[in-house]
Amino acid sequence: MCKVIKVNRSGYYHWVSAGCVVKKVDNQLNELIKSIFIFGRKNYGTRPIRDKLVELYGVIISRKRISIIMKDLHLKVKIKRRYKNTTDSNHNFPIAPNVINRDFYASEPDTKYVGDITYIHTGEGWLYLATVIDLYSRKIVVWSMDDNMKVSLVNDALTMAIGKRNPPVGLIWHTDRGSQYASYSHKDLLQKHGIVQSMSRKGNSYNKILEM
Repeated sequence: MCKVIKVNRSGYYHWVSAGCVVKKVDNQLNELIKSIFIFGRKNYGTRPIRDKLVELYGVIISRKRISIIMKDLHLKVKIKRRYKNTTDSNHNFPIAPNVINRDFYASEPDTKYVGDITYIHTGEGWLYLATVIDLYSRKIVVWSMDDNMKVSLVNDALTMAIGKRNPPVGLIWHTDRGSQYASYSHKDLLQKHGIVQSMSRKGNSYNKILEM
């Protein structure tokens, strides 16, 4: 025999209303945690997610609750993957001298650019990003993206930068020794616009200096 529980009308609506509020808050929290997890390329565990919630949104919750939510949303931290090379310095193309010689300071815009290739993993595979950075502002001027690392990736980025900024003849273009930057096609582009090519020493990363 079922037992009937008597609840007055006002109490019932208060309970429904409170329940809806809780559900709304939980849904918002779930979305925040999911967005932070994706932003961290699925490498963020409970500790960095908790730190980001506090830093970005002022939300303070326990790591235990974050863990429960991640489990409910099927958010699994990826196993740390091996480093993926973006450039290949083992080639037969001529290497340009290191004109910049670790002088990563520019007193005027459009006098020194640096180029780099990075990669982004998506649900549809790897995407490669070529950037052009002006050392005067330390900001990205332009970028190009493709699903491969052919020479066109870096040529497109530099061509867009030239079209956007119209740098003067003598601009220094500094990169690593990757085959894309050392290719004859890329050198032809530089020569066409009077750009001076500079390449870092083998195994030297200028990116660490840019991030200082």
